[in-house]
Amino acid sequence: MAIDILASAPFRAPVLVRIGHGSSEAVESASDAIHYLQHRWPHERGDHYRRAVKVCKEAAQGSVPTEVAREAFISAAIEAYVLA
Repeated sequence: MAIDILASAPFRAPVLVRIGHGSSEAVESASDAIHYLQHRWPHERGDHYRRAVKVCKEAAQGSVPTEVAREAFISAAIEAYVLA
């Protein structure tokens, strides 16, 4: 079953992450967060990662406030040691 992802509202402030050895990158919305979680995230993925994927998808669909998704993404970034 496909999930429709909308262009979600921007976070109140971007979340800076550092994936690998590159410079910090700004994640500015739930849609951006989904991209990072699904395509750029480290291989070790815990409970915060799984919650962030779920909540960010819900926020991108408009059923969860954007800031709830931002907080879930921050928790996942802390868990994965990528919060800049």
